[in-house]
Amino acid sequence: MPAFPRLNRLAASLIPVQSGGGSLARQGLRRLLRLRAFVTGASVAGLLGLPLFSELAIPVAFIAGLVAAILLSILLGYGRLAASRPIGDTELFAHILVDVFFLVLLLLYTGGIGNPLISYLLVLLAVTATLLPRGYVNSFAVGSILIYTFFLLLDLSAGPDRMGMSGSAQSMFELHLVGMWVIFVVSAVLITVFISAMATAVREREHHLAEARENALRNEQLVAIGTLAAGTAHALGTPLSTMSVILNDLDGIGREQLESDSARQDISLLREQVDRCKHSLNQLIRYYHKDDPGAREEIPLERFAADIKDYILNVHPAAKVGFELEASPGTPLRVEPSLRHAVINIIENGIKAAREQVEVCCALDPDDPRKLLISVADDGPGIPTEVLERIGEPFVSQRKGSMGLGIFLANAALRRAGGNIEMFNRQAGGATTLIRLPLAGDSAR
Repeated sequence: MPAFPRLNRLAASLIPVQSGGGSLARQGLRRLLRLRAFVTGASVAGLLGLPLFSELAIPVAFIAGLVAAILLSILLGYGRLAASRPIGDTELFAHILVDVFFLVLLLLYTGGIGNPLISYLLVLLAVTATLLPRGYVNSFAVGSILIYTFFLLLDLSAGPDRMGMSGSAQSMFELHLVGMWVIFVVSAVLITVFISAMATAVREREHHLAEARENALRNEQLVAIGTLAAGTAHALGTPLSTMSVILNDLDGIGREQLESDSARQDISLLREQVDRCKHSLNQLIRYYHKDDPGAREEIPLERFAADIKDYILNVHPAAKVGFELEASPGTPLRVEPSLRHAVINIIENGIKAAREQVEVCCALDPDDPRKLLISVADDGPGIPTEVLERIGEPFVSQRKGSMGLGIFLANAALRRAGGNIEMFNRQAGGATTLIRLPLAGDSAR
């Protein structure tokens, strides 16, 4: 019985699909490397035991060189996993083709179609079907059939002398090879059609479930925060109004009744601050009344950037934050309070992570001039890979005491406005956050 749990753990470590956290392509590459190492180890063990049962000549030098190349590819693969740069479908497909390359080399020097390892093409096809889109699967299926057909024709063209057969035995063996080819083709088609369809259905189901959970949690959090904000606005409205009345009364008192001119300056400053608080609260209230057109307005980029810069410099006066505007100041944006808060939240995250400096730049997206690209770069320690791959999910944070909702709510606000967030670590150190927002003419698209 103790062998079964170990066997289950081994199988689990080789299964290419996992519904846990992290990138599916990164998980797939990790398990592909484990599978490559497992198959290589099992093949070497089989070759070492082959002389006990057969007198076939083994090209030792070639096998040793091939195993060394495979081990090097595994080390390079794990080095790629250690990097924080995302792994795409094309890159993962290239890693699968590396396995095909090693397999073809092995077959060319160790028996061709007579080598049982040729069936490993079906395993790689199944891995491709579970990890990659249909286009990659179809390409791999066609390629694997062509490879099998090539080795079949190579063996059939060897003739009776090479195969050591004659007469009916030769015909039966050729029929056997053709039958194996038919079985391989049928198996490849079945894997391509059914496993690929099943994997696609599973991925779509997990995507819909994740999207439903995210929407439910986002709505729950936004409703809770909105209720709290509305309650706060209501609770502060009365005392702020009272303060405004008192300040007006004090302002009406003659100069001789005041201790000094500085008192009047203080009163004026207090009134200014009260007006700012009331304006902020009115913005918040208008935002939750969606029928009010003031909740979403079209403003030039210069004003949007100035509002954010003014807030950051007032709330974080000691922080070294550089602002740069490379787009036209009059570029129109359709914004709402939550969009400002989202950008401010991301800049504040950069300030908290930075050692000294944060750079904020607004420019048109070079890949799509219909979008605004806001980059926030800090010189901090960077973002851990496990956090980077789950950015945008709730309750993910690298700081102790943080709920991990800031980026989640910022991402929700940006997505609602038609934008998105991209984060990555810089080679020189620190992290960069890219915010893409549609310009006013494309917001509704």
